[in-house]
Amino acid sequence: MTGSLPLVASVVIPFLFKLVGAFALWVVGGWCIKFAMRLLRRALATGTLDPTVAGYLINVLGAVLRVVLVVAILGFFGIQTASFAALLAGAGVAIGAAWSGMLSNFAAGVFLQIFRPFGVGDFICAGGVTGTVEDVDMFVTAIKSPDNVRNIVPNGKLFSDTIQNFSTHPFRRVDLVAQLDNSADVGKAIALLKEGLKKVPNQDLSLAPTIEVLEFTERGPKLAVRPYARTNDYWQVYFDTNRMIGDVLGSNGFPVPRIPMAMAAPGSN
Repeated sequence: MTGSLPLVASVVIPFLFKLVGAFALWVVGGWCIKFAMRLLRRALATGTLDPTVAGYLINVLGAVLRVVLVVAILGFFGIQTASFAALLAGAGVAIGAAWSGMLSNFAAGVFLQIFRPFGVGDFICAGGVTGTVEDVDMFVTAIKSPDNVRNIVPNGKLFSDTIQNFSTHPFRRVDLVAQLDNSADVGKAIALLKEGLKKVPNQDLSLAPTIEVLEFTERGPKLAVRPYARTNDYWQVYFDTNRMIGDVLGSNGFPVPRIPMAMAAPGSN
């Protein structure tokens, strides 16, 4: 019994002290990391740096500082950091082989930050998803679709796909059609629709709208109605123009396009 006391005093108690110290170092280090990230977030918020890049830098800083904290705690226990670095490198190779998809997403995230095809708040179509970019993280990008659904898309899929950014330019062209009957006066319809477009708000007045015959179908001429809208007001101009087409043609007595008998279903009148 007396022989075990020196063992407890020389081994167990120092180990417990080290364990408590490591725990305290982890808690204090974690608090310092959060404090540093908070300071960096405030500093970047007051500057001109894009919010997407700022968030990415903050996440990278947090990851690096946590690795440094783990290395410091291992050194506190007397573990050689050089051997740990070799172990970490070996583990990195194994993890890289197993998580090649994750690493490709990380690399794609880096290139997304370098080339900046889109940023937070942009309305894009990429990776099979259309919506507003909410967040660009190290591995994934969050996109909110028009029906208010949050889509998490891997960065690798975004970067390898065609990216359409609808927010880059200050205006967009609205593409609509007006189907006329074969008996309709095309010139009159175009003139009336041009007058009707003048009442649709939030158009880009620096570009003249286009109303011309797009094609001729069995039902009659089809008109292309193409005003230019300010990017933020695209859908308002789209729906208002569509409503205007129906109101103008209906109030001026244009007949509803009829389906030719050759296209009608067998047995229909």
